[in-house]
Amino acid sequence: MKPAPFAYERPRDLNVALSMLAAGSGSAKIIAGGQSLGPMLNLRLVQPELIVDISGIAELKRAEVSGNELVLGALVTHADIEDGRIADVTRGAMRAVAANIAYRAVRNRGTIGGSLSHADPAADWISALSALGARLTLRSFSGTRAMAIEAFVTGALESALHAGEIVEAIHVPARAASAHWGYAKSCRKTGEFAHAIGAALIDPAAGSARIVIGAIDAAPIVVSDAAELFGGRITADYKQRFDVRVADALLVKAGIDDTAQRHIHVGVLRRAVQEAAA
Repeated sequence: MKPAPFAYERPRDLNVALSMLAAGSGSAKIIAGGQSLGPMLNLRLVQPELIVDISGIAELKRAEVSGNELVLGALVTHADIEDGRIADVTRGAMRAVAANIAYRAVRNRGTIGGSLSHADPAADWISALSALGARLTLRSFSGTRAMAIEAFVTGALESALHAGEIVEAIHVPARAASAHWGYAKSCRKTGEFAHAIGAALIDPAAGSARIVIGAIDAAPIVVSDAAELFGGRITADYKQRFDVRVADALLVKAGIDDTAQRHIHVGVLRRAVQEAAA
């Protein structure tokens, strides 16, 4: 099957692109790397009247450290991060996540902003960046707004993006030297979307932990104050204190009734915690 007919524009200026989207009144779609939109067009799951190709907009390719955070333009690719072309304020966390996204051909073209905009709960960046405490700048022809990633993803393939609005930049806080990072996922084969994701940012020195359970049929479960998963307090022995019963209860609360599925998710989260403690 091939896409339904559509008009195509490739502006070089962000404001021009935003004006095109605004004029499209919801009938326009953005394409950058095309790793998500391309298959959807071919299957006619989406049939836009206009495709706005933003891949030539230099403003969206920026990558800079500003204060205590990394600011990434939406067009930064997974390979840019994997190959170290981007400063990694997360002390290797983002680079490791990027290196295990799909296949190299996908990482060469796929963009971090495109992945987040697609809001697939099985994609890596939604869970990883939520655990790292990242936030987004969203921009439309009428202005900008900012929000945390966990507020941006509202459900499976659903986001807080308004018509005519795009992800402009991702703001990733620097990871403290005392903070431990763990990330694990379950896939049937290399390159496949995950069936379970666990991400953990744990700082025993600060007594804090941020935990994410991803790849569920909804927005990821984000626990910003995760002491309850470790007996009520975060200490150096958090690996031994991890409570699988609390993790299971979080999944039940999220509406996951299948016991086997919950077992897989809890196991993957335990692996992430163990990796953090290693």
